[in-house]
Amino acid sequence: MRSDLVKKGTARTPHRSLFKAMGITDGELGKPFIGVVNSWNEFVPGHIHLGRISEAVKSGIRHSGGTPFEFHTIAICDGIAMGHEGMKYSLPSREVIADSIELMVQAHRLDALVFIPTCDKIVPGHIMAAARLDIPSIMVTGGPMCPGFNGDEYIDLISVFEGVGAYKSGQITKKQLEDLENRACPGPGSCAGLFTANTMACITEALGMSLPGCATAHAVDAMKIRIAKMSGEMILRLLEMNLTPRKIMTRDAIENAVRIDMAIGGSTNTVLHLPAIANELGIALDLDTFDRISRDTPHLASLRPGGKHVMLDFDRAGGVPAVMDRLKKYLNTECLTVTGKTLKENMKEFRISNPKKNQEVIRTVDNPYHKEGGIAVLYGSLAPGGCVVKQTAVDKDMLTHKGPARVFDSEEEANRAIVAGKIEKGDVIVIRYEGPKGGPGMREMLEATSAISGMGLDRSVALITDGRFSGGTRGPAIGHISPEAAEGGPIALIKEKDIIKLDIPERRLDLLVSSEELARRKEELRKFKDKINVGYLARYTKSVSSADRGAIFYSS
Repeated sequence: MRSDLVKKGTARTPHRSLFKAMGITDGELGKPFIGVVNSWNEFVPGHIHLGRISEAVKSGIRHSGGTPFEFHTIAICDGIAMGHEGMKYSLPSREVIADSIELMVQAHRLDALVFIPTCDKIVPGHIMAAARLDIPSIMVTGGPMCPGFNGDEYIDLISVFEGVGAYKSGQITKKQLEDLENRACPGPGSCAGLFTANTMACITEALGMSLPGCATAHAVDAMKIRIAKMSGEMILRLLEMNLTPRKIMTRDAIENAVRIDMAIGGSTNTVLHLPAIANELGIALDLDTFDRISRDTPHLASLRPGGKHVMLDFDRAGGVPAVMDRLKKYLNTECLTVTGKTLKENMKEFRISNPKKNQEVIRTVDNPYHKEGGIAVLYGSLAPGGCVVKQTAVDKDMLTHKGPARVFDSEEEANRAIVAGKIEKGDVIVIRYEGPKGGPGMREMLEATSAISGMGLDRSVALITDGRFSGGTRGPAIGHISPEAAEGGPIALIKEKDIIKLDIPERRLDLLVSSEELARRKEELRKFKDKINVGYLARYTKSVSSADRGAIFYSS
């Protein structure tokens, strides 16, 4: 056992004395040390309930003969950080989370780990740490929030963001906006649609790193507590089997996860997080892999923000196992999972409990919502390194578009113009210098896209950026443009009223300006100066790669 290095032998007498200072008994010292990595805090609704889940995990560990040791990681709420300088810190926190877990585990020589993350950057940060450490590990994602209600309609956090735009444009009253504020988020959990947090939970289950059903078991559902206990019990079996993350998260498993992502129409942020996870595993995962898999994966579940269903509907329809059942001919079913069994063996145990709801929410491959998967990767003169769009959340009339550029060098500038009514139908909003280096931190543009949708412009206006989008974004929002403006990419050369052409079916994003004119502008372009010169973001700017590589840290 790794933990023997801190507890066995005469030389470790001082170490045992320190453990006993915390009330640890000789009996507990003789058992495997299981780390419980919890991202609980009092800032994030997706994490506020994780203390109860960790107690269930620790109960399962003790029941199966282990000694649990809980420690915490940080967690930033993207919703609270949205629309201001705080969002610069969200994506960079992913690396801090992974690093902090590595430091705790390696210093204390834990034998195995149970991870309890929820929400956008926290889940991939935990998985990156698991991949890096490669000791037996299992994930217990915290579960979705129940949807709110406004009259007879489901609402969620995105309803509130879009409500701001609707209020600004006079479509709803102040009282109606206040009603949205009070009713949209009724309790703990990750926001109720298929936004980034719930997408990453589904990805975790599809990778084989959480027990079947974990991704969609809701935060307030007793099923989540039972899964937490079973996961605590299961980690001792994984330790006995020496079944580690690198044996589970193979190239085949990663491609399974991409395919599930495409079938459910998940967040574009997976195109940042899965490559970062793959990088920790020593696997190269490029943009073309996402597009290749998307082209031959039917889109089966139309969830918020692109569709009408919420995670509660998805869970009742069978969740990730039901999607896998639909897609079994597409999947690599010999992959191992944290059940200790293969995906094929897990699927044999799956039963649909509500066939009618299942057929309504998760369609068959013969009757998909769209023939292609959720994400498209575009290239062209404006994005030679690629960019991404959630194509299944785009109105069919906006799959192709040509219009004049409205250029903004920060998110704040764009937001002011949008709410002031300065954007016209047909425009292409350009928000640049918001990439990993340029932001720094690659902010999400949910405030901008929600205002556009709330004002009824999402069927006539496109938005492109070297930043990124919330999983709650819908409409023709194209992000991750690479190279970014701070690296002198073509997005830095756009001028007001230049014509931009978007063609999602053809996977193209082009700036309709001559190569000679672009060369002249390139010569005149001033070298980008870092916006922040102190603290973590200054270090992040010097270390982070481009978005098409997953915004990972350079190895040298």
